[in-house]
Amino acid sequence: MKTNRAFHLLAVDDDPLIHQSLKLCVSAPWKVISVSKKELVPYTTFFHAAMVDMHLTPGSRDPEGVKVIERLMKHNPQLEVVAMSGDLDRDLMEQCLKAGAQRFLAKPLQAEEVMLVLNKIDAYWSIRNLDPQGKDINWIGSGPSSQKIKKRIAELKGETKTILIEGETGCGKEVAARLLNQQEDARPFISVNISSIPENLFESELFGHVKGSFTGADQNKMGLAEAAHGGDLFLDEIEALPLTQQVKLLRFLESGEVRKVGSKESFNVQTRVIIASNQPIKRLVSEGKFREDLYFRLSSQRIELPPLRDRKEDIPDLARNFLEQERPRRNKQFTDDGLAALDNYVWPGNVRELKRVCEQISLTSPLPFIRGEDVDNLLYPDAPKRGRTNSTNMNFTNVDFTKGLGFLVEEFEANLIRACLKKYPDVGEASEVFKVSRSNLYKKIKDYKIDEENL
Repeated sequence: MKTNRAFHLLAVDDDPLIHQSLKLCVSAPWKVISVSKKELVPYTTFFHAAMVDMHLTPGSRDPEGVKVIERLMKHNPQLEVVAMSGDLDRDLMEQCLKAGAQRFLAKPLQAEEVMLVLNKIDAYWSIRNLDPQGKDINWIGSGPSSQKIKKRIAELKGETKTILIEGETGCGKEVAARLLNQQEDARPFISVNISSIPENLFESELFGHVKGSFTGADQNKMGLAEAAHGGDLFLDEIEALPLTQQVKLLRFLESGEVRKVGSKESFNVQTRVIIASNQPIKRLVSEGKFREDLYFRLSSQRIELPPLRDRKEDIPDLARNFLEQERPRRNKQFTDDGLAALDNYVWPGNVRELKRVCEQISLTSPLPFIRGEDVDNLLYPDAPKRGRTNSTNMNFTNVDFTKGLGFLVEEFEANLIRACLKKYPDVGEASEVFKVSRSNLYKKIKDYKIDEENL
């Protein structure tokens, strides 16, 4: 990801050699601002990063840098702070982290290590400040979960090992993969959905084939791995890869070696593989559906994306962004109660479903602004008068809390299903109202023995 921005680094250290060294080793887009005394620290000035020494008075063992970090973070909570010290005492390091430092570098500083840290901070700031309407891929959302995701992506800048992205369908795995690729210098990005490749063609698609190697191979073909040479190969829905083919992927990940189908010669490609799964691979291993050795190979660098229901603070930003994409054909905006209606929904299809809803509602809402009732009419077509459930109106005065949360939740769910089936006796219709699959609802009906009751 290239940027024309300048990043400002505050260096707080009483040693003039440290300042000289930083100015020599730190390159664009970073600009170093040096301060030798704690009294001269410009706390109210904005910086992208700060490197703070712990001992700022010659001869003193007092970790004054901890207080400096606390004050810097108070004025700029988004500041990326790197603590520095030749004292590798564990208590001191923990004090730095509690004060707000994100990293700790041991003195004497190593130029390569300093630039590696600054490159990752550079990537993090770039991801946070992308223009949502620009040409770059962007992760929309500024809540705690999204900030954590952006930081994790930035931390992986420059990494060459295989990266695993896990998360439910529609929660943004390809966006994360493209951000990983985008933050590097211009390089290829080859994306493929594993579930779309027939089992007998996987090896040919990944490694290529030579003419005449099998029926229909009427010409030489370059494989996906070779096409991604010097860049990233994104394999989505890896859980769909059969066990018989997983060993071939494992061999490639371990060696980087490619042999086209029908060829006797092998060659190496330099590509980083980014793999995505909408199911927890560790669980698939326990079920015997995924090779354990392949899982170990994939899991060293991992990003876990939360479902939209666990980062609802991002829904307003996402919804406004999706509406903006519909301009100038449709010039509409959400009201506060319209956003509240979106927040109340559970979003089983995650961000992908939210995007579809925003596209539909921009077309169907009769007014220039989108109200809560417009959202409800689209999300709950079979119950237009149901409205949104307000949990504050529910009566919990007669609940026996000593039964435990697990039991109470199951009891509450069973009662909801009973009430729904009384209104919608057809299980298929009830599953649509509940926004769950028919098989899932059938299972719950059986588990709660509702099928044995006379509703």
